[in-house]
Amino acid sequence: MTDSTAAPALLPTAPAIEAQLREQLQPSALQVIDESGDHAGHVGANAEGFGTHFRVRIASPLFAGKSRVAQHRLVYDAMQNFIAQGLHALAIEVIQNP
Repeated sequence: MTDSTAAPALLPTAPAIEAQLREQLQPSALQVIDESGDHAGHVGANAEGFGTHFRVRIASPLFAGKSRVAQHRLVYDAMQNFIAQGLHALAIEVIQNP
């Protein structure tokens, strides 16, 4: 039996994701976009229309010399707590240091 009075889990927000990435990856450029509203009705979307699908554009000195897969892994590693909160899809665009 589930408790219907339990408070809903906090959904990820773009500012929270941005703060986490800034803390862990020290980006020289960063843009976090919540694209959840574009995915209404898709698998993983929710009724709230936010907090499930994000795009991250990021440049970080920590990416230097790493493969694209290793760069993406650093971002995913930084996002683990948000995945537990309901982050369903994360599009990562690694950009060159500005």
